[in-house]
Amino acid sequence: MSHGPRSGLYAVSSALLAMSRHLEVRDVLKTIVASARELLDAEYAALGVPDDHGGFAQFVVDGVSDEQWKAIGPLPRQHGILAAMLHEAKPQRLGDVRKDPRFEGWPAAHPDMSDFLGLPIRDGDETLGALFLANKRCPKPEGGCGFTEDDEELLSILAQHAAIALTNARLYERSRELTIAEERSRLAHELHDAVSQKLFSLRLTAQAATALVDRDPSRAKGELQHVVALAAEAADELRAAVIELRPAALDEDGLVATLRTQIHVLDRAHSARVTFASGGVRALPAAQEEAMLRVAQEALHNALRHSGAGRVDVLLAKRGPGAVLRITDDGIGFDPRAVRRAGRHLGLVSMRDRASGVGGTLTVESAPGKGTTIEMEVPGG
Repeated sequence: MSHGPRSGLYAVSSALLAMSRHLEVRDVLKTIVASARELLDAEYAALGVPDDHGGFAQFVVDGVSDEQWKAIGPLPRQHGILAAMLHEAKPQRLGDVRKDPRFEGWPAAHPDMSDFLGLPIRDGDETLGALFLANKRCPKPEGGCGFTEDDEELLSILAQHAAIALTNARLYERSRELTIAEERSRLAHELHDAVSQKLFSLRLTAQAATALVDRDPSRAKGELQHVVALAAEAADELRAAVIELRPAALDEDGLVATLRTQIHVLDRAHSARVTFASGGVRALPAAQEEAMLRVAQEALHNALRHSGAGRVDVLLAKRGPGAVLRITDDGIGFDPRAVRRAGRHLGLVSMRDRASGVGGTLTVESAPGKGTTIEMEVPGG
């Protein structure tokens, strides 16, 4: 082992903690590779996740610059030593990889590698990936391997935990995809129940108006006014169906966890980047948490549907005994005074009502081309 037992144990512990902090598969792969290279003091490290077509679905490297990586070219295929690690499911420790009969060369821009240590990352009978290191930084005999049996054992321990971290990350991503599908299904159900009857009435009224245009214009005008009213009601129902999508988890998990879950879903479902941050917020009275959630939903709906924003940031932070919620987007913005004069409020009236109804305040900062910031503050319990 290149370090003493105590320092080696500390390094393994640090690597495992680093892996456990990430949930995205790509982040987990990067952390595994960086941790392995640092742990065994190697010049290069890489991890390939195989696909079903003889190549790699993902291939992550550490110790190679972005310029070098671009110059190397396409991802490698499953051949040579890489194929052996994937299919033979045993470690490969070599004094000089270039002299191994299975070595098939590499692209001209590929860094030169000599001693080599690689092994598969496995979950039961499934091979999740191939992890390898090259060029250990240590004195080594001519043609000899700098990687020792202790290094191999240490990397094996890391690979076992890497399998757990990678499996958890995959499960997390799948659960998020399921959550998005469930939210979309629930939204479709809400929209159908809330709006379909209004639209049916609107269609019948419009047909009646069409039939009356020639023989009774005054009655046709009345029917058209009814069409306008029904259309407005349908729009209100549609907005309510979106805003009222409130997970039951609010009562159980609180505002922070509920917002985080919803924003993860929105981030995956929309092209805009949607982020969430929180700090120091304790549980608030139920009415205040409910109001803050509804304001956040309304503001997010406006930002994602109407502003053309590429990024929306949500912050929930402690402020005195209460809390402040801030939703900021980089969209087209608007003139709040012009909106009021035109009789269009973009939900601002209902947001202000929700804030004042729980003893809070709501402020809106926006201008054409400058994005929008909506901030709600509540006093706490």
